[in-house]
Amino acid sequence: MLARALFFSKTLFYSKKNDKQEGNTMRLDKYLKVSRLIKRRTVANEACDAGRVTINDKPAKASANVKVGDIITIQFGNRETKVEVLSVAETVKKEEAAELYKFV
Repeated sequence: MLARALFFSKTLFYSKKNDKQEGNTMRLDKYLKVSRLIKRRTVANEACDAGRVTINDKPAKASANVKVGDIITIQFGNRETKVEVLSVAETVKKEEAAELYKFV
């Protein structure tokens, strides 16, 4: 009986965890690379670590999840780029990359 209860509780735990991760979310560093806002994922990682990238005006780590509607701000030297996430996709052709976001 105890083993059955443990199995059931683990099943609920994992199903709730997966529900949060499903949907249209992606790691920030990967999104920046796929959308071609930053050329390489390692460079995106370094920018996040240096605190030059924010999501909704909060400093973001490279592992932060990005979803539709988020506002991403990237500081390139003395220039600042602010975009709104319109779509999240694992892979996109170069010509269609600009359709993932719009400048704010």
